[in-house]
Amino acid sequence: MKDIISIIFRLTLSCIVAGLIMGGTFIFTDRAKKANEHAREEKVMYSLLGHDEGGEDPESMAMHELFRYIVTDGEEQFIGYLLPLSTGFEFITIGLDGSFVSRVPVQLSETQVLESGERDTAIAAALGPTKTIRFADQTLVVTDDGERSAFLLSGKFPGYKTSIAIILALAPDFSIIGFEVMEHEEDPGLGADIERDFFRRQFENKSFESIKALRTIKEPLPQEYFDALEGRIAEEEAAAAIMEKYRLQDIYALTGATISTDAVVMGIKAMTKKFAYRIETLDAVLADQQIAASF
Repeated sequence: MKDIISIIFRLTLSCIVAGLIMGGTFIFTDRAKKANEHAREEKVMYSLLGHDEGGEDPESMAMHELFRYIVTDGEEQFIGYLLPLSTGFEFITIGLDGSFVSRVPVQLSETQVLESGERDTAIAAALGPTKTIRFADQTLVVTDDGERSAFLLSGKFPGYKTSIAIILALAPDFSIIGFEVMEHEEDPGLGADIERDFFRRQFENKSFESIKALRTIKEPLPQEYFDALEGRIAEEEAAAAIMEKYRLQDIYALTGATISTDAVVMGIKAMTKKFAYRIETLDAVLADQQIAASF
């Protein structure tokens, strides 16, 4: 009997120790994974803005984080934004029709606002017990000398197999600066070419009006355009002239991967249109309520 109890005790102790080791390893590796993901995202964002790794960023440049939430109060829903103001952080609630509802200060430091748990707790406390919140998305507004120079959006949409995750950079007029594919499971040599320059750079400098009508062209990509997109033309003026020639053109489909092409075209179109509407609605509310945002 004593031997059985001893064996049970040792097995239990071994399980507890193994669980602690596995749990600790998971926490450590999960933190490392998140840190690596954040570093990659940061590198991509700066690259999209034209700042290479290791280079110095202009002192006049600043990034302002906007956090969008879905707010529920009983049977009613609203849109909420946690905004950085000169006096600290405030949560602005807007009706689904774009009307101003309320504004409340939120007690957060610049470090705490980056932690989702602390941020959500602080917002919930500021709004009161009758309202619930659900995080929707995050946007970075880039300013230079206090003037908007870009928007950085993270988005995800259905691809051929699973989801395609991207970071999209828009100019203040909602034209496309560029985008980078962060995650996908498209087929190698086919849909996976959404990562290639000759595909991604077709979207550069597309105006907001052209984005709203953007479609896929099921024709071979012209060789001169391919060379310009891939950076194979040495003379800058010649390359720029070719890029301008095709600037108003739609997106040439990847060979054998029309579905992947359509997914990116439709995904970027939807992201841009939705964001333009949301930021214009927010700007109108801020102007009407004379709220001085830092962006």
